[in-house]
Amino acid sequence: MAQVRYLTKSRFKLATECPAKLFYTKKKEYADQNLDDSFLLALADGGFQVGELAKLYFPGGHDIKSLDYAQSLEETNTLLQLEKVVIYEAAIASDTLFIRADILVKDGNHLSLFEVKSKSYDGKKRPPFTKKDGTILQGWKSYLYDVAFQKYVIRQALPQYTVSAHLMMADTSSFCPTDGLNQKFRLVTDSSGRKSVRVADTIQDEDLSSPILCKVNVDDLCRQIYEGTDGEQDLGMPFTERVTYYAKQYASDTKIPSAVSSACATCEFTTTPEEEQMGLISGKKECWKERLGWVEEDFLSPTVFDIWNFRKKDELIEAGKIRLSKVSERDINPRPDGKPGVSSSERQWLQVHKSQKGDTSVWVDKENLAREIGSWTFPLHFIDFETSMAAIPFNKGRRPYEGIAFQFSHHTVQRDGTITHVGEYLNTTPGFFPNYEFIRELKRQLEGDKGSIFRYSNHENTYLNMIYRQIQTDTEEIKDGGELCAFIRSITTSVKSSDEQWEGNRTMVDMWELVKRYYYDPATNGSNSIKQVLPAILNSSPYLKEKYSKPIYGAEGGIQSLNFKDWRWLTFKDGVVVDPYKKLPKMFSDISDKDMHLLSSDDELRDGGAALTAYARMQFEKMGDYEREEIRKALLKYCELDTMAMVMLYEGWIELLGIG
Repeated sequence: MAQVRYLTKSRFKLATECPAKLFYTKKKEYADQNLDDSFLLALADGGFQVGELAKLYFPGGHDIKSLDYAQSLEETNTLLQLEKVVIYEAAIASDTLFIRADILVKDGNHLSLFEVKSKSYDGKKRPPFTKKDGTILQGWKSYLYDVAFQKYVIRQALPQYTVSAHLMMADTSSFCPTDGLNQKFRLVTDSSGRKSVRVADTIQDEDLSSPILCKVNVDDLCRQIYEGTDGEQDLGMPFTERVTYYAKQYASDTKIPSAVSSACATCEFTTTPEEEQMGLISGKKECWKERLGWVEEDFLSPTVFDIWNFRKKDELIEAGKIRLSKVSERDINPRPDGKPGVSSSERQWLQVHKSQKGDTSVWVDKENLAREIGSWTFPLHFIDFETSMAAIPFNKGRRPYEGIAFQFSHHTVQRDGTITHVGEYLNTTPGFFPNYEFIRELKRQLEGDKGSIFRYSNHENTYLNMIYRQIQTDTEEIKDGGELCAFIRSITTSVKSSDEQWEGNRTMVDMWELVKRYYYDPATNGSNSIKQVLPAILNSSPYLKEKYSKPIYGAEGGIQSLNFKDWRWLTFKDGVVVDPYKKLPKMFSDISDKDMHLLSSDDELRDGGAALTAYARMQFEKMGDYEREEIRKALLKYCELDTMAMVMLYEGWIELLGIG
């Protein structure tokens, strides 16, 4: 008997992103840039913990563990014969629609659906689901469509019941009632390699006495979605018609034609050059060939997707201007903003213009960059943070998703050019809240002089502001709290949401902002990420090539390092510098190269996926001392390169300006 091709809630989510994705999903011939090990994502963002904690708030439930459709449906239907029952992962199907409900509570003829999400929600504020006009905010669309789909399937399959739908999320207005709660949810791997969460048998009533997850009824929002007043009319069809259409097309394995849009930029069904050599197919290319009539050579040309921070891509696409070669200056409308360097729109046009002219030369605003550099005080300090946010707090009195700063690296450059990896910090102790120890060590390393301090992007400033608030509001006495807060104020600028406003007399210099306003290398393809800027400046700088192709890093008489010995940062392949990040040791030995690449890819928001995942694994996985030590050493090397990359960028600028 042929297996039913069910439209599940995960496949429905794909279809809401782009209907064509239904055709590509789970087909071996198509490349997929999602993580192979989906548990890694849940591990990093706390999803697996939140799901298991939610079950504890509904005690006595029955867990449907079978992955077989028929068996899980049979087990669920048997349990639904009871007058009252709680079911975890309840399986429900209607024709070719199938869901597994996180938590389903039956009480007589009423079913309460709870969809658990590892998303933060402030339970004391007005629900942030809709805009002023009543339509659903884009950031909540996927969550609400998910639960609306599940409620729809339940009503279709079990019309004899009334159904209420809820989202269950981490409540950032709540406080953890006990210490060590998050350590009671551990990731384990069985003999077959299947991963699961094991809840410790030491869970006490006190751990659950003050819930840190909130239940939010979303029936009204589901009704909006069903009635088509939510602001979405994908494919020109109301919700119920779309569900039926998606299910029919998926069941018959028929591709749904989808228009080219800015969403294509993040399509996961695309190939790397290596995957193309292996014979894998790009779904994105296939779609574009069908919709645009493109041939393989067309994909070699840059497109509007490459324009940095450009918000009118869909307008250009609708006008038929997908290739950068068709974009005009009027389309970008570059205008100055009254600040030194180039504005965002001027930088966008600079990128487009250079692409159209085939100009690969580096652009630098020498006058303004030199002025900035001339204002800096030696020794220069380059710092980088690695951080996390725990869904379930480490300590009593902490809120869900309070930020955790667990690592930093610190390089210095003296006036005579001497470079030193002078310091670092890394906490890997499971269940330990490191922020105050972190800031004490940072203070110790930076307070010895008045040298300028550098960060890359706003991440470090944001986290120091957060730690400042944590110190100010902590119910426990922090004896050196005043000193720590004074130090934070001295090197930061207050965030807009802060009741206090300040700009420190030694506030950090953001190299990311300097890149955006004073420096552009076409080799970055518009990206300002340090992981794109570093290879670009290494390839364009004869000085850096000559210097770092020698094994001077961590060498006697060379550059002092805390984690490398006789290291050569630069090697070459076909005359091009090999990205230094690719030379670092593999962070994990038990995941695919593809997953490691996806976790290591960085954007301008400094996600730090690899480091964040490594920290989460050290917190929640059972591992041996050797494996733990190897991950610790890899974390130290990765973070050290982050600050060394900033140093090399600084050196490259000095060469460009001729002021070395």
